[in-house]
Amino acid sequence: MSVRLPVSDGSEYLLNPQKIICLGLNYRDHITESAQADGDRFKDETPAEPILFAKTPNTLIGPDQAIVLPALLDSYGFRTCRTDYEAELALIVGKDGKNIPESKVYDHVFGYTCFNDISQRNFQKHDKSGWFRGKSLDTFGPIGPRIVRREDMGDPQNLDIVCRLNGKVVQSGNTSQMIFSIPAMVAFISRHFTLKSGDIIVTGTPSGVGPIAPGDVVEVEISGIGVLRNQVMAEGR
Repeated sequence: MSVRLPVSDGSEYLLNPQKIICLGLNYRDHITESAQADGDRFKDETPAEPILFAKTPNTLIGPDQAIVLPALLDSYGFRTCRTDYEAELALIVGKDGKNIPESKVYDHVFGYTCFNDISQRNFQKHDKSGWFRGKSLDTFGPIGPRIVRREDMGDPQNLDIVCRLNGKVVQSGNTSQMIFSIPAMVAFISRHFTLKSGDIIVTGTPSGVGPIAPGDVVEVEISGIGVLRNQVMAEGR
């Protein structure tokens, strides 16, 4: 799905990415909370290299569009069915590149925006193939409310990230806390995959992730960008 967003220079940008590449466990405090919640899958240790996973373009929705919890979840009879919010900074690739050196990474960045990496934890935990299904359900990638061009952003490694659930702050961090910086992650990704203009890279979440339910309102706010607001609803209700 494509999403049209305003840009800080007054133009509009149609997001229609070939790839959405995300980083897992890129904040130290989130590693600790993940290990405490599920020690079978997560170790309380800093990864040696970026942990990558993909979300598919069908996940993308814009500001004020609904995050839809699919009806199929009801058919599984999970004792606890949990789908979580994850507030993150996303960057939009502005120029194709392969094997990009860290010193040239910002030449390939068009701009930055807010992202909510909605994650279905039951699928993520139990699927033997990995995180694909739990991360790529329809509407599980809210993005916006605008794109701030690289030239207008200032330092992207010093941005406050806040997530509010029904008005209450549930996540609070700063991009300075990333384990792998933007130059390090983009250089690493580009050694494995050719980055294309319009691709989205999602940079990881701080601690405080938690469940959403129908009727909830989730807000992701990043300093200098704005507030991405989405309501949660159940499919067919």
